[in-house]
Amino acid sequence: MTSDQPLRIGYGISLTGPLGSNGRTARLAHQIWEDEINKKGGLLGRRIEMVRYDDQTNPALVPEIYSRLLGEDKVDLVMGGYGDNSLAPAMPKIIEQKRYFVGLMGLAVNATFNYPNYFAMIPTGPNPGPALTEGFFELAARQSPKPETVSILVADAPFSRSPTQGAKDNAAKHGFRVVSEATYPLATTDFTPVLREVARFNADILFLCSYLNDSVGLVRALHLVGFEPKLVGGAMIGPQNGTVKVQLGPLLNGLVNYEYWLPGPKMSFAGVQRLIAEYQARAEGKDVDPLGYYVAPQAYAQMQVIEQAVRETGSLDDEKLATYTRESPFKTVVGDVRFGPGGGWVQPRVLHAQFQNIAKYEVGEFRDGKTEVVVGPKEFASGELIYPYAKAKRT
Repeated sequence: MTSDQPLRIGYGISLTGPLGSNGRTARLAHQIWEDEINKKGGLLGRRIEMVRYDDQTNPALVPEIYSRLLGEDKVDLVMGGYGDNSLAPAMPKIIEQKRYFVGLMGLAVNATFNYPNYFAMIPTGPNPGPALTEGFFELAARQSPKPETVSILVADAPFSRSPTQGAKDNAAKHGFRVVSEATYPLATTDFTPVLREVARFNADILFLCSYLNDSVGLVRALHLVGFEPKLVGGAMIGPQNGTVKVQLGPLLNGLVNYEYWLPGPKMSFAGVQRLIAEYQARAEGKDVDPLGYYVAPQAYAQMQVIEQAVRETGSLDDEKLATYTRESPFKTVVGDVRFGPGGGWVQPRVLHAQFQNIAKYEVGEFRDGKTEVVVGPKEFASGELIYPYAKAKRT
């Protein structure tokens, strides 16, 4: 029998602004979980009620959102929104209140806080900065003749700091020489001058770290300028999103970028296909990623972690939930997950995929995973890297 008193879970998330598309995708996955749990009678005999506020991709709004959730709203549990911009500004309030906090896809958020009750649903493992780009540079190092030089171009934003440092570390590890490093303001709309300047160095590898709108501008400018490094991509937020895929279509051919989940037999974890089918059915006609491959599985798994911790402890006590989460394995739609020191996954599982043989600007080009080929790590690979970029670009 379900209690009349709902179990309220509160969070702030970017539903508008530069990261709004991914935030809305996460919200839809959260809603799917909420509806499914409520159909089964809720948690601890109480109906789930999600309390969410739009932080507008503005970190300055986040502290007040969590003050309201914990104060005026008196939610039973809090959780993290999508990405560093939503997570890092919430941490001081979470730490002050000693709350249990499961975040979504924040990269190295806890590196400065070292808060033991923070956990991150992101497969970058205990060393997230290097892990995000390690596969990209490993792929480069295996090519013959081996590329020698790197140009780094990144958004001037907090998200970029950890991947950029990780890229430098990985480049040095594999003997690549960084010949240029530049940033651009998030307000940039014309990337042609930026790419022309980078092209002057004629580096073998172009490493990019960007947000959704930036990624579209960068890829288009790359074609306009005609710059053809041997390997392009790395740490771009955007090409994973179905809306961006449709916008860029064949312009994506040859790009190599990180991913967290893609359709295919090697990634067919229990429940994930059902989730994707439900997500895509609900996504039709809505302003969200039509595919959901990047954010939806991680967002749903975020809720599964909270659900399992609550069910197994029979409690909403923050310390009990955190202790259980530190010590226990979790069954999720992205596979079995364990959390280690710092709140990251014990084992990293970052994919690197190359766009190949895209012919049209249509969402159907991307539904089966055949045009986004996993080229690393080997245990999840679905095909081979086409190298260099110019060859893949024209196939």
